[in-house]
Order: sequence, then structure tokens, then C-alpha cells
Amino acid sequence: MSQVLRAKAELQYAHELAALKAQDKKVRPAQWELSPTAVVDYLMGTTLADGTEITAKYIGSRRLMEIAVATLATDRALLLLGVPGTAKSWVSEHLAAAISGQSTLLIQGTAGTSEDSLRYSWNYAQLLAKGPSEDALVPSPMLRAMTQGRIARIEELTRIPADVQDTLITLLSEKNLPVPELGIEYQAIQGFSVIATANNRDKGVNELSSALKHRFNTVILPPPATIEEEIEIVQKRVASLGRSLDLPEIQPLDQHIKTLVTIFRELRDGKTMDGKQKLKSTTGTMSTAEAISVMSHSWAMAGHFGDGTLNAYDLVSGLQGAVIKDPVQDIVPWKEYVETVIKHREGWNPIYQACRDLE
Repeated sequence: MSQVLRAKAELQYAHELAALKAQDKKVRPAQWELSPTAVVDYLMGTTLADGTEITAKYIGSRRLMEIAVATLATDRALLLLGVPGTAKSWVSEHLAAAISGQSTLLIQGTAGTSEDSLRYSWNYAQLLAKGPSEDALVPSPMLRAMTQGRIARIEELTRIPADVQDTLITLLSEKNLPVPELGIEYQAIQGFSVIATANNRDKGVNELSSALKHRFNTVILPPPATIEEEIEIVQKRVASLGRSLDLPEIQPLDQHIKTLVTIFRELRDGKTMDGKQKLKSTTGTMSTAEAISVMSHSWAMAGHFGDGTLNAYDLVSGLQGAVIKDPVQDIVPWKEYVETVIKHREGWNPIYQACRDLE
């Protein structure tokens, strides 16, 4: 039987969650699988008393994760805000898995998301055959989370049209969902909460109303603070992706990850790492998530089409596509970076030659 390409967090890390639960003696909020402290330990990583290693899911400020978990322990919803590629969806999934034991009550926000996606819809075959009834009602992930006392997740909240967003106001403040067609209402039970994610730098977004903003506690997830943090994140995620995709073993990898992360950080910050040279920024976000994708692509190139050793040409093959999102606006800053930084940096001549050859 074929393995799934990407297992849900509660399945992939089931052994860690079980080990934490077995040793968790602290008070748990109603319907929570773990105590708030254990949830943060699951996210940040730790070593349990029995020697079980809990891997870090989030590399960054522990205090931010404590704020996020504390929010969910109250009656307020949580909004994870940040630029693309700052692990908002990743953190959201793992929070839901650790707290509710289920991360699949998910609503993907798009420009076409309707109120039905947040409330309920109808099985029209049942509706026509028997008329309005609870059997004909199809609950949304939000309604299921309310009635089961679990965490509902909303991805890309600001992509949802403003009038549909406001459907959440009653849900989050009154904690109930009326069904006028049946003359009933569903009450949320203890354990219910909402985690939403949103980009604060993107096109095609709809601002949240003041009333809706007040229903959320906002936690801003920043890009990795140091290059060491970012390298560690890329190393861990690339290794995990390599295993799940059964990519061939290659060497070396770590030095190229450092090179890639350096390029991404310099273009993102608009200056070289030593701060001595100003750079033109590109239109892309140059996020950590993109660095992970580029590195995985380079690994596939080296493993399947090379000799098993990742070289500069493998790295640059994916790098240019990540940097040049707009062929008009991005080509000039990229060429300037190649000629003024990469060309003169010690040990980077193979990268420079690969960039020139792919022009």
C-alpha cells in the first residue's frame, strides 16, 4: 500500500503526542488532550523524563507560542499574522493536533468562500425527498468543531470576502449558530475555538472589520530572527521532505543551505549580511518556505540527474525561479546582486558561474 504524501500532524507525530499525554500531570482545559504547558513543549521541543525526544515544530520565540496557547485557553479566537512563509499554517495545524487531537476541521479561505463554508449547507437530495431536517443539513467544519468542542482552522482569512467574514462575528461572540430553517440553534461546547491565519503582505486581501478584529487575539509570527535559526528550519524541513519523497541520498547539503539562506536573507533585507552594501529588493517575499522549496528542488536535481553530489548548478536551477517572480521588475535587482555580491564573495565563484550560464 502506498504511503500518503503528507500525513496529518496528529498521525505523523502520534508517538510524541502519546508520550506527552502519558506524562502530562498538569491541569487541562475542558476537552483538551494536553495541558497548555505540554502543548508548548510539543511545539518547541523537549526531552521527557523517560528519554522521549519531542522534536521542535516551531523554531523561534517560546513566548509567542505561550501567548497563542493561552489565547486558546480563553474564549477568544487566535489570529496568526505574518508575511508569507513564516509557518502560520504549520503552527496552526500543530496547535489543533496537540489541543484537539484533530487538525482536519479546516476551512480554506478564497475569494469564492461563501457563508455556507462557515455555517452549513444542505444535502439537496434529502431536502427534496423529506424537506428541511437535521438529516438533510450538512455541517461545516466550523459547526462540527462547535458541537464536538474542538479547534476549527481558517486558512487565509483575509482572502474571504468582507461580508462573508462578518459571519464569524456572531459565531465568535455568541458561540452559537442559529438554523432558522429548522427553528433550532447549535451551541458551542467547551473546548471550541478558532485559529485563523492571514498574510499581512499580499495582493487581493480583504481587511477585517473592527468588530471582527476584536474577536481575535493577534499573534504576529516574524521571519527567523537569525541566520542560524533559519538554517536550522530549512535543514529540518528539507530532511523531512526528502524522507517523505524518497529522494536519493546526496552530499553535501548543509553548506548549500547556508549559501541559499544567505542569498534569501540579503535580498529580503535589502542589504548584505555585514550591512556594508545596500541592495535592491525583489517583488517576492523570499520566505523561509520558499528556501525549503528551492532546496528540495535542488536535491531532486542532484539526486536524479546528477552524480549524487549537490553542486552550484543544481542550487541555481531552482534559485532563479524563486527570485524572479516578475520578469520585468525582478531581473534588474537579481543581475545586480549577481554581479556586485555573488561575483566578489569568497568561495562563491561556482554559484556565479552557474548564474551566468543560466542567463
